[in-house]
Amino acid sequence: MYFPYGEEEIAYLRGRDKALARVIDALGHIHRPVDPDLFSSVIHHIVGQQISTRAQATIWQRLQNRFNPLDAPALAAAEEEELQALGMTFRKAGYIRDFACKVQRGELDLARVSSLPDGEAIEALASLKGVGIWTAEMILLFGLQRPDILSYGDLAIQRGLRMVYRHREIPRERFERYRRRFSPYGSVASLYLWAVAGGALPQLTDPALRGAKRAAIART
Repeated sequence: MYFPYGEEEIAYLRGRDKALARVIDALGHIHRPVDPDLFSSVIHHIVGQQISTRAQATIWQRLQNRFNPLDAPALAAAEEEELQALGMTFRKAGYIRDFACKVQRGELDLARVSSLPDGEAIEALASLKGVGIWTAEMILLFGLQRPDILSYGDLAIQRGLRMVYRHREIPRERFERYRRRFSPYGSVASLYLWAVAGGALPQLTDPALRGAKRAAIART
């Protein structure tokens, strides 16, 4: 399953921003996988923090192989050492077990979280151990498929904005102007900015790197 969007979102973003329109035309439709199960989405994002995509995929597959089904009762009953043995840190194992226990005891109602507005859902998820604002925003985008998530805390989003709009830096005020411009389809804009930041359009470079290079030369 991929993040759902179509001509309505594309037409809106094209009409709002010529630079982004050129990116959209160059890249076409982006197929980005999502996980519509909120419980597994939270765990997946905790596992993936500060490790490579490849390492995340390996640990995630081990979790799925070990726990079938991968649900709150199974993970709440597991020992942290058992989770750590699958390749994650003890800290992440503790975060995952704490989350599973909260769901198992009814302290966190995932159905209710799914129905909350974006800001309240982010706040509820960010209250979990190991889930900060950025992780909560990613869970909303890739777990709940919310349409208007553009994360200031995402370094790749900031890099994509620098590359598309030729900025050396993205202070919060400038970022908020782009957020308002892309709303209510910030999530779709995020997909294209991530692609640009990842090198999908080699002709677009990062102005911040040129500035850093000039600064290094000036210091020599």
